[in-house]
Amino acid sequence: MVEVGADFGIALDGDADRLVMVDADGRAYDGDQILYAIVRDRLLDGPVAGVVGTLMTNMALEQALVSAGVPFKRAKVGDRYVMEMLAAESWLFGGENSGHILALDRHTTGDGLVSALQVLVALKRSGQSLAGLLGALRLYPQTMINVPVSSGFNWQEHATVQQAISASEERLGARGRVLLRPSGTEPVLRVMVEAEDPVLSRREAERIAAAVQSVV
Repeated sequence: MVEVGADFGIALDGDADRLVMVDADGRAYDGDQILYAIVRDRLLDGPVAGVVGTLMTNMALEQALVSAGVPFKRAKVGDRYVMEMLAAESWLFGGENSGHILALDRHTTGDGLVSALQVLVALKRSGQSLAGLLGALRLYPQTMINVPVSSGFNWQEHATVQQAISASEERLGARGRVLLRPSGTEPVLRVMVEAEDPVLSRREAERIAAAVQSVV
């Protein structure tokens, strides 16, 4: 981007249903930020009934939408779960931070090219650069630690893990959140902590991961 002097870049995955965008300075913007740009543009035309994210959606997006008067709900990770919740709520907008965006007023499924075009429309209407349009959304740092576990390991049954989670959530308060999620592809438990302070995020994730390791 910087080398060629372009205003923005669009990167699609292999089947072009996900995208990442890059601004003139080489900064990348993920699906949470792209979804925010699209919804913010729609708000210029009237209220938005609600937005669906996933368990991995950054807390900053949720807070920004709620502050704008837009209800927000989280589905399980996977675009089909986002689609199911959109249908159940009769909402139009949702997506994953991986860049899979659903805007059902423009398309029936996720399409990276359609999503990119909608961001370009938002840029045109706002008269801003990509950095200017999305710079106000400051994503919370996320720390992810993969803890190897045995097949069928149920972390919810262990008091040590539950106590560690509760203690971290108490220390985080409204400044962050905790998410534990078993991998669907490998024998690991993913421990994720999101917080305004990256040091706090790392510290709490390591504490919970240590608690999990102590009972594996």
